[in-house]
Amino acid sequence: MSVKDKKLFGQLFPTKWSLVIFIAYICLFVNQGILVKASQNNGTNNKYDYNIVSVVIGTEFIKLITCIVLYFKDKPSIWQLFDEIRSGFRIGLLYLIPAFLYCLYNNLAFINLANYDPTTYFILLQLRTVITGMLFQILFKKKLTLIQWFSLCLLTMACMIKELGHSIKSSSSDSFNIFSTLMSKNLLLMLIQLFCSCFAGVYNEFLIKNDGNAVHILVQNIFMYTDSILCNLAILLVTSNPLSNNSAIFDFSILFKPYVFIIMLNGAIAGIVTSFFLKHLNSILKTFAATLEILLSAILCSFLFATIIDLYTIISIWLVFVAIYIYAMKPVQNPSINSTSLSNQKSHTNISSNV
Repeated sequence: MSVKDKKLFGQLFPTKWSLVIFIAYICLFVNQGILVKASQNNGTNNKYDYNIVSVVIGTEFIKLITCIVLYFKDKPSIWQLFDEIRSGFRIGLLYLIPAFLYCLYNNLAFINLANYDPTTYFILLQLRTVITGMLFQILFKKKLTLIQWFSLCLLTMACMIKELGHSIKSSSSDSFNIFSTLMSKNLLLMLIQLFCSCFAGVYNEFLIKNDGNAVHILVQNIFMYTDSILCNLAILLVTSNPLSNNSAIFDFSILFKPYVFIIMLNGAIAGIVTSFFLKHLNSILKTFAATLEILLSAILCSFLFATIIDLYTIISIWLVFVAIYIYAMKPVQNPSINSTSLSNQKSHTNISSNV
């Protein structure tokens, strides 16, 4: 590796742990997509034999329990925990915003993976890079350069090409229309999911590094997970039919099935690693880490699900890696944490992000 390459590598990954977090993030999310896809019942149009909202709630409970255990390991006093929750109640209300958006994101992930194969799903998720860039500029007042914007636009082009290829393959030749393809119902659900991901991720990072600095970092986690569980319970109640005698939607026994528990556990670990990513790196680099999921997902899915790597996929992956290389030439630097609370942040680990 040349001196220039080492300098570039050092800009992207300032510490060894940064690289470990980067790799772990990619592997966990690729694994999550494959696990969810494998749990579908092929005999019922790729649907699930479990309630997806219940699985999301179970995942949030695992993260909440992990957070509480870590807190008591650091400060073994329940009264101190109650006191910090009371004093940081305003921050807890602010966390309702990313918690609700993450709630939608996590549930839409199951729905969209039923409509797309994992490779197409991960490629389409990269449309969030442009929205993330805009939100990053607004919240952190960091103007992106032309090179950074060009790389984001290349990613968007890669997603459009992949979506066209997916829709052409699934549509009859005499009824295919480019406009209707790009405005399909499935793509609309993907757009909603990526907006939730963009705004929640950047806003969560903003809370961690600004207003949330006055609150113990693990208390922030408790706020996030509690709010997320409440939002998911609300969705569970809204989507159920109280007039019917079918109470299966409230049956959580399915969560103890091995394959469902593995999905929840992997999702919880992925959420924890995501928060490490936000703390030590930044939201822009997180979107580019997600793009590397595409190649690994394409290779694994070709073996596991016999997914064909067609010309559209090859072109999309190539554009993604060109965009990554261009971005790496001048990456966005991680915003600094407020100096007033820096000492409080150094001694604690943040796990407040969701999948």
